[in-house]
Amino acid sequence: MGVIKWVIRIVVLLMVIFVGGAFLLPKETNVSRTVLMNAAPEVIFPYVSNLQATQSWSPWLDRDPDVQLSFNDVPEGVGAAMSWQSDHPQVGSGNMIVIEAQNARRLVTALDFGEMGTATAFYDLVPVGEGTSVTWGFTSDNGNNPMFRWMGLMMDGWVGPDYEKGLNNLKALVEGA
Repeated sequence: MGVIKWVIRIVVLLMVIFVGGAFLLPKETNVSRTVLMNAAPEVIFPYVSNLQATQSWSPWLDRDPDVQLSFNDVPEGVGAAMSWQSDHPQVGSGNMIVIEAQNARRLVTALDFGEMGTATAFYDLVPVGEGTSVTWGFTSDNGNNPMFRWMGLMMDGWVGPDYEKGLNNLKALVEGA
């Protein structure tokens, strides 16, 4: 009987450490990547502000060529929306809508991944000499969910490489145009 009590105490202690430790972690997760492109912001911006155009450089569509995409009737800019459905675990299902678009300089989208939560993604295009520094990133509020806070520690490793690949795909597309 003493062994069972000892095991229960260890399990309770580990749970307290897991939950309590989560509240020491950041409430917000931020991931971003930046690539310098040899093109003007006005050349690059249509590839991010028109959600249908993102199909030509998205890092996720290669993973599941059978992903189901749908778009609303707003072609680009604020109000443009896209939803996707995939059985592939690295693609998943969700939707996004453009909530801010600033003159070939900044685009912000609201993302909804269903049970996996919500996030805000952005593209910042900053002229640098004759090129453009393009930053693609996202911010997610992990709330008070201990599991989401722990997962937030891994998001940079999970999403960062995809953002790098997408930006490099976009770079090849706009520099080749």
